[in-house]
Amino acid sequence: MKALIAMVALVVATGGAFAAETKKEPSAAQKAQQEKMKSCNAEAKVKDLKGDERKQFMSGCLKAAPTTMAAPEGVKAAPAKTAAPDQAMAAPTKQTQQDKMKACNAEAGSKALKGDERKKFMSECLKG
Repeated sequence: MKALIAMVALVVATGGAFAAETKKEPSAAQKAQQEKMKSCNAEAKVKDLKGDERKQFMSGCLKAAPTTMAAPEGVKAAPAKTAAPDQAMAAPTKQTQQDKMKACNAEAGSKALKGDERKKFMSECLKG
């Protein structure tokens, strides 16, 4: 019985060692995403962004098309110019959503909508 337990322990121990040796290489898409993350991080660092500004910038930067990310790698001064439109685009999107929410909410209030009617109205209003 002890031999069986020792044998099972040995198999488990060596199985873990083999699993650690066969590390999977990242795919091309994963490598591209990693490069994009590095580039966006570098841009954010150059701009000295912190907190919510950094989060907002990173979100916009990572969502940007890969072609816009090619320029920052070649030129260090270009990222500040390239990133500004992304950041400017991200800020109005959030503000626009807030404005939309306020406007829809006010309109629903003025129409005295309640319950399911209000939910349906708000959903349609925020979509359009």
